[in-house]
Amino acid sequence: MEDTKKLLGSVTVSPKIIGEVEAQVKNIGDFKKKIGEYLVENITELLDVILYGAITLNTSDVHIEPEEKDARLRIRLDGILQDVVFFEQDAYHHLISRLKLLSKLKLNITDKPQDGRFTIEVADSLIEVRTSSLPSEYGESIVMRILNPKSLISLEELGLRDDLYKTFQKEIEKPNGMIIVTGPTGSGKTTTLYAFLKKIQNPEIKIITIEDPIEYHLKGVSQTQVAPDKGYDFSDGLRSIVRQDPDVILVGEIRDLETAKIALQASLTGHLVMSTLHTNDAAGTIPRLVDLGVESSSVASGLKMAVAQRLVRKVCKKCSTTIKPTASQLSDIKKGLKNLPKGVKIPDLDKIKIAKIKEGGCEACNFIGYKGRKGLYEAFLVDSEMEKFILKNPPVSEIRELAIKKGMVTMYQSGLIDIAEGITTFEEVARVVEEDEVAEEATK
Repeated sequence: MEDTKKLLGSVTVSPKIIGEVEAQVKNIGDFKKKIGEYLVENITELLDVILYGAITLNTSDVHIEPEEKDARLRIRLDGILQDVVFFEQDAYHHLISRLKLLSKLKLNITDKPQDGRFTIEVADSLIEVRTSSLPSEYGESIVMRILNPKSLISLEELGLRDDLYKTFQKEIEKPNGMIIVTGPTGSGKTTTLYAFLKKIQNPEIKIITIEDPIEYHLKGVSQTQVAPDKGYDFSDGLRSIVRQDPDVILVGEIRDLETAKIALQASLTGHLVMSTLHTNDAAGTIPRLVDLGVESSSVASGLKMAVAQRLVRKVCKKCSTTIKPTASQLSDIKKGLKNLPKGVKIPDLDKIKIAKIKEGGCEACNFIGYKGRKGLYEAFLVDSEMEKFILKNPPVSEIRELAIKKGMVTMYQSGLIDIAEGITTFEEVARVVEEDEVAEEATK
């Protein structure tokens, strides 16, 4: 029965493997050791060990990469790729064949990219895995994106400042308008949007999403997936959704003029529309929509809030320590936070201690020094003044200036607040925030 399930794109992890992994895999070193055992003793269950070990360590992606003489397994933890193990070509070919079979990829095609998916059944939960294969010099490179429903969090769990939480809550409870969350791939945009939906979801409103693909399944929400090969894209789906009498619409991503126009039109006709866009900062949302071909008048009247975000790693609570900032570090924090709006609460900067990670970390953080991530946000609202300003087609720099003047806390400032509270480090904030923004803030 289990084999039949596996052929249909579902893998059931045995209680034996679950028990072993949960008891013995606490960090990457343990994971490597456990994989080594199965490479020698039981290669048929190797994939199950890899998958469940990755889930146990809260991994977002698993990479299997062939090299000239062997293959490498890497996992992405808290946004950073980590080496796990190298194994021989025989084990690599066994894994690839089984993965392709599970993911419904064609076994005989090795020279073209393919995409598939399968489900892992663990106890009472179902975890979706998206598989991507890509031809490389020494074979097919496989990446598995693990979509664990446990990573879906509420608005309260996003770790927002009070002022930001109140702003988000107020805007997502409005009956119409567009909210756009921007940022690069892997910056947590989908997690934020799903947190918005979870907050406002109730039996009195109808929520419909159109995604590519559906990443997580939400109870009580109608979700539809685009299928470009069948002529069903975001703009087609959005037209159909509007006829389904929704109150709230989530569009996975705005990629073209047609989708942008329909989404903005829906926001002007009594719907709350949420979506994502690829821009560097919140201010860049407006010029990006105009670049797609949307009239600035539609943007000005339809857009209600633009949010930009990045994810920073948090210091490990078990092994990090706190120290007094140097005079230079304290000066940077004070300079960066001197013009904050009144409603933003920050610690007494003359008494702060900043986090110092332990080099080599500890077992709890996989010997890295960081464990877990949180969002850095910047957001501005489109009020009547901003609406009139947008009609002039201003450049990003001027939109940003006005947003800051009207109370926007920048992403860099959000990072400085987290540094002052001992949550993260200067190095982490510098890693994820644009260099020009750090330089710009430093010159003020």
